[in-house]
Amino acid sequence: MAATTLPIDTIISDPAIREGQPIIKGTNLRVITLISSHLYRGLSPEELATNFALDLGQVYAALAYYYQHKAEIDTEIRLDAVKAESLLAELEQQGKLIHL
Repeated sequence: MAATTLPIDTIISDPAIREGQPIIKGTNLRVITLISSHLYRGLSPEELATNFALDLGQVYAALAYYYQHKAEIDTEIRLDAVKAESLLAELEQQGKLIHL
């Protein structure tokens, strides 16, 4: 008997949602948002599920997707950080950034 590959369809990409970025099906939550909270805030899968109102299957699907596409997603995270720094610098230059 031949092996059957069983797809996990929890992570989708729809050009009409978040410009086609990978999201968790049934939400508009980007995988990169969940992964960033895991990597940089140190949230466990259980904490991610609670904070983002997901079930553990959705969280683990996103984590699996990340580790299967790690280089691509890490690059996207770095590019987002560069964009954020640029926007903050622009706001500061315009005097619109308040330091607390």
